[in-house]
Amino acid sequence: MAYVDISDPPMYGSSDKATEVLKKYKEAQGIKDYWKDKFEEAYEYCLPNRESFYDESPGQRRTDKIFDETAVVGVQEFASRLQAGITPTFARWADFQAGSEIPTEQKTGINLELDKITDYVFQILQTSNFNQEIHEAFMDLAIGTGVMLVEEGDAVNPIKFTAVPLTRVCLNNGPDGKIDTVYRTRVCKPTEINILYPKAKLPENFDPLKQKKQIKLIEAIYKVHEDNVEKYKFCVVMENPKHILLEEMYTGEGSNPYLVFRWNKASGEVYGRGPVFNAMGAIKTCNLTIELILQNAQMSVSGVYTYEDDGVINPDNISLVPGSLIPVAPGSKGLLPIQAASNFDVAQLVLNDMRANIKKALYMEALGKPEGTPMTATEVSERMADLSRQIGSSFGRLQSELINPLLRRIIRILSKQGRIEIPKVNGREVKIAPRSPLAQAQHLQDVADVTRFNEIIAGTFGPQMINVIVNQNETAKYLAEKMNLPEKLIRSEQEQKAMVDQISQLAQQAEQPTEGGEAPPGA
Repeated sequence: MAYVDISDPPMYGSSDKATEVLKKYKEAQGIKDYWKDKFEEAYEYCLPNRESFYDESPGQRRTDKIFDETAVVGVQEFASRLQAGITPTFARWADFQAGSEIPTEQKTGINLELDKITDYVFQILQTSNFNQEIHEAFMDLAIGTGVMLVEEGDAVNPIKFTAVPLTRVCLNNGPDGKIDTVYRTRVCKPTEINILYPKAKLPENFDPLKQKKQIKLIEAIYKVHEDNVEKYKFCVVMENPKHILLEEMYTGEGSNPYLVFRWNKASGEVYGRGPVFNAMGAIKTCNLTIELILQNAQMSVSGVYTYEDDGVINPDNISLVPGSLIPVAPGSKGLLPIQAASNFDVAQLVLNDMRANIKKALYMEALGKPEGTPMTATEVSERMADLSRQIGSSFGRLQSELINPLLRRIIRILSKQGRIEIPKVNGREVKIAPRSPLAQAQHLQDVADVTRFNEIIAGTFGPQMINVIVNQNETAKYLAEKMNLPEKLIRSEQEQKAMVDQISQLAQQAEQPTEGGEAPPGA
């Protein structure tokens, strides 16, 4: 797909500039039109209660095509499983740590400060609407693409999250192949414009109180590629009359309020392809099979009949209900049922296979269903490790397109409000380390490798050789890092040295005899 340059148009009138922005919006909408039918089909079978990509009346029934609910339930469970694996509720699923460029002697002190900042950031997340909105975004991600809007809130809720449905946005790639252009469509009352955008400048001779129809607005944000600085231009355009309501420039890391993340994508494509696309054939087959079973069941219950057209029997007066009496003429055979052509039991074989394929595509059956006694910690770890292996590539994409930009955006907002202050050393800041259950599954594998190595050394050369071969202090630090222990739980090197000296002094005192020539009690 060719990159469409939407850098700032020349500074001419508001109407002309609005026309230029709307032109670029139409181009992005043209790209989305190629995907509309695929998205609409996926929404009809998997998310029937979501807004349609085409015009429809509010509250319109959209479940007429749903005969098998496996995919509908599967998408809900996929979103819940993904949330539990990547951004679990009431858990600390990421850490701020000192980067590799920060001097080693300063890392411990900085990590202690960053531990406190991390705790505060996740307190803000837990009291916000993040957990509700990320679940909605993950359901869109099952189709292929999720969009999250992260805005500055008020004094009570510092950050506000909004899951923007795919039906409301158009996307476009930048020269580096990454999404750097987002158009969002909004419809509001004229009197609500200044509430949504307090700095908006309405066009001349435009009285909101006299306008009866709702106004369509286009929010456009695109990256400005210049000066090797992360910079975004944000503008709000009124479609009729054409007018620029608001223009702002956002500069710096985490300045883009829109987070766009995809499950998977082909090279050069803008929109992602989710696991639902892989299972769409099985989903449609299941629905068709259930529909045929219901039709066959209706035929078996009500039946198909023949009658002699002798001018006496009136089929319009015949009602096939229990207890009904159907009068017939003497000598007439009346209604005769027709035997069904065949039994449709083979449908169960098709359904079992198709449902298994749907569950596998949506990662619903990792290591089978948990049955019997509650799962042990090892079983939970193995389930997460298995899920991590299955979605490894997509998990890496979510880390770079969702987790890292999300935390950078949160840091920017909280720093702007003066709630946190990120420590810097010579201009170098921190790195973001994932600590979600899926990331932790790989870390636990590293811990198991260390444990297995110690066991091999002890079994081969004897336990006394472990201290000779393995640096116990560095090993303990490595295990603490892999097991996500807070920095404050680990003693510093000075404290460890003081503890060793104290133990040595106690041992020496225990060996010294008392005045009577006897060793002290307990020596």
